[in-house]
This record gives sequence, C-alpha cells and structure tokens, in this order.
Amino acid sequence: MAATTSRQTLGELHGLEPAGGRPHLRGGDALEPERRPCVLIVEDEERYRLVIGMLLSDLPLELELCASAEQALSRLGHKVPDLLVTDLRMPGMGGLELLARVKEEQPAVPVIVVTAYGSIESAVQAMRAGAYDYLTKPFEEEVLRATVRRGLEASRLRLACGCLRQELRSRFELGQILGQSPRLKAALQLAEQVAPTLTTVLVTGESGTGKELLARAIHVHSRRADGPFVALNCAAVPASLLESELFGHERGAFTGAIARKPGRFEQARGGTLFLDELGELELPLQVKLLRVLQERRFERLGGTQLLEADARIVCATNIELERAVQEGRFRRDLYYRVSVFPIELPPLAERGDDVLLLARRFVQRFAAEVGRRVERLSPQAELLLLAYGWPGNVRELQNVIERAVILCQGSELQPGHLPEHLRAAKSPPLQPATARFLLPPQGICLEEVEKDLVLQALELAAGNKSRAARLLGLTRATLRYRLVKHGLEEGD
Repeated sequence: MAATTSRQTLGELHGLEPAGGRPHLRGGDALEPERRPCVLIVEDEERYRLVIGMLLSDLPLELELCASAEQALSRLGHKVPDLLVTDLRMPGMGGLELLARVKEEQPAVPVIVVTAYGSIESAVQAMRAGAYDYLTKPFEEEVLRATVRRGLEASRLRLACGCLRQELRSRFELGQILGQSPRLKAALQLAEQVAPTLTTVLVTGESGTGKELLARAIHVHSRRADGPFVALNCAAVPASLLESELFGHERGAFTGAIARKPGRFEQARGGTLFLDELGELELPLQVKLLRVLQERRFERLGGTQLLEADARIVCATNIELERAVQEGRFRRDLYYRVSVFPIELPPLAERGDDVLLLARRFVQRFAAEVGRRVERLSPQAELLLLAYGWPGNVRELQNVIERAVILCQGSELQPGHLPEHLRAAKSPPLQPATARFLLPPQGICLEEVEKDLVLQALELAAGNKSRAARLLGLTRATLRYRLVKHGLEEGD
C-alpha cells in the first residue's frame, strides 16, 4: 500500500473535496460546493500577501486579500468572512488594533495572527486578546494549511453551536408553552418576570404538568442562557449516590471511586441547575444542600478544596412542602431558602379547553413523526378528552395521543383509537343546576348532604380532586378542607 501523502489539501481535511486532490472541473460541471468558506488575508507586504494567496489558491475557498487593516475593516462592513488572517506589524492600524475591532464587531470570526520570530511576545499578547492562533514568519505551506483548516473548523463549530442555541431558545420560549387557562398564563407571567434575575425559583404542581419545561424556559430567558442547563431528578438516584451526583467526589472517596468526578453543581457553573423532585431528598442531604445555597461553596465528597457554586437554582416538586415541613420530612430553613419565588403550575383537569389545544398540537407532531396522515380529532373523541380527569396531566395526554395516532389509519382520530380506560371514564357534559332543591318537611342533616355530594363528586371525577372541586364549584383547597372536615382525608 502506498504511503499516505502528507500534502493533504485543505479541502480534504475540511471535508470540502474528496481525498485524492482537487477535482478537475470542466465547463458545466457542478462539483463545487454551494458555498465556499471566505478567508480574508490582511498583509501589508505584497510578497507575503501573494505567497499566502498562492498557497491557498487551489483550495475551494473564497480568498480576499487586503493590504491594510483599514481596507479589511471596510470589507468587514460589507461581508463577514469565516476566517481572518492578519499580520501584526503594519503601517497605520496594527494587527492588535484590528483584532480588537474584529472582536468587538464580529466576535464569532476566528482571527489568526502572523508575526516574525522576534515578536513572539506580541503574538502571546494577541492570543490573550482573543486571537485563535498565530503563525511565525517564514511559515511552511503545510503549517499554513493546517492552521487555516483548524480556524475554519472552529468557525463552522461556532456557527453550528449558534444555530443549535437559537433552536433551543425558540423551542423553550415561554410562548411555546401552549394554553389559554388564566392560571397557566399567570404562571408564565411570573416565570417571565423572574427569569432575568438570579433568584432561586420553586416550581410546584402535579406530576406531568410541565415543571421541567418551565424550568428550561426560565433558563433560556435568563442572563445565563449561554451557560449549561443541568437537571437532576432527586428521586431517580439512590440516596447513597445522590451526594456524589450533586457535589462530585475525589478518587478513593468511597469503594468504586476510581477517578475524580465533577458533580452537578460543577457541571452547571455559569448556568442553571434544575433540582427536580426536591421533596424526596433525605434530611442529612438537605442539611448539606442548605449550606451550599447559603455559602455558595461546596466540597467534593472526600475532598478538602472549597469550590464555588456558581449556578442559578431552579427547584421543582409535586408534593406539598409546607405539609412535609409540618410532618418533619423537610427542613423549614431549606424550605424558606428554595421557595423565594414559588410558581405553581395548574393540573390539566383545571385548564379547561387547553386539553384540546394540546391534543391537536400532539396530533400534528406525532402524525409527522410516525408518518400518518391524521389531521384532526373527531368531535366524539374531543368530548372524551374533555370529560376525562387526566391524573397524569400533560404527560398522560401526550402518551394517549401518540398511541392513538399510531393506531389511526385514516385522517380523523376516533374514540376507538383512545385507551379503554379513557372511554370508560366518560361522563356527561356538566350542566348548570337549574332545579330548585326542595327541603322535606321533616328537615335534613346538612352535614350528611354535604358529605354525600362530596363523595358523589369524587366518584364522578374518578378520584381526581381537582375535577371533583370543579364539579362542586369549589377550589381545590376548599374541597380538601371539606374532606378533612367529614373525615374523608387526614388533616395536618
């Protein structure tokens, strides 16, 4: 086998042309890429300017040669290059000043500086000012090609990261959280107000209401949106490993710790740490978490070095932390620390027609994903969705619609495509009570009538307290009060 040549072209290394060299193009050939990377060369010495242009001319690049920094800035006003290569010492504006201007106006453009052997200190200064790399004169052809290749790859990755970041921002925009319920709108308004701050947020609500989705939306609207979003479900990690997951550990800290491991607080540095199911933390770990939140410092398990906890905290839970505090299952001081800014997400059963808004969106999404031509829900299917109590909230609705779309062979989703338990839970549409209640001559026991109505409401709602409260025209808190009053639920 022949040895691989060391003179790979930039196009081969950058994925712009096939191995084996630049293809021979003839009139009418369409082998060139749709867009060629643009490289701007800034060099006052004509000899070096022409040499650089010649060494790169056979590559699938768009080259622009400038004799001064001022000319380069003028070009930047019309077109942004993928890479800029500039000499450091030039008459008029020097390379360092040009670098500063480029970083101010187009910070995503990588800049490679060229310097003579005698000015390495200037090259180091340029690197500290934000230059991507540097070349020393005289440079070899392969060194130039490799450096330009790396610079273009960095430019491509930055562009790709920018696109991904924008996609994530649009995906988790607060406006993307679908719903017209007043309580949901109030929760989203609170999230929008607190997002730009560093305040700790506590998101509460039943399981499946979208607490992590709201936490991500808070992150992308914060000043730390460019930082990481790190999530940890405290209920999904064994208690014996949770401390290590949160704070990390040093090698040898415990059996099996064969290397140092950073915890979630370290991973979330400069970004947001989302602690889901916070109420499941055991009391000893609650103490350690409280200390970190108060002092903003922590130590890895088995370590002695103090590390800074530079992460914005968003917590979530589906249990009533106030009740957990009263029962001694959650520390009162930690509760006050994490509940600085509480936001409650309403259960789906209390969001009215939001059920249909979400269901229609899920139909469109899953039809596209699984290749079905389902376009809509039948009126009968919509009535079933409205009548159901949705104990699993939005997550349950999403699963139900995904299954139904897979089963549907036509363009309209029918009741038969819905799960049997959902069809069995059908109840007649709620009607206003217009008939007058007639008090019998012998009188009644009002307490017994009230208890009987509460039991009927719970039966109609299949045990869903939120829906039962709606059937009685009560708030969930008032219903709970009456349940405790009649001995149907244990009080605090």
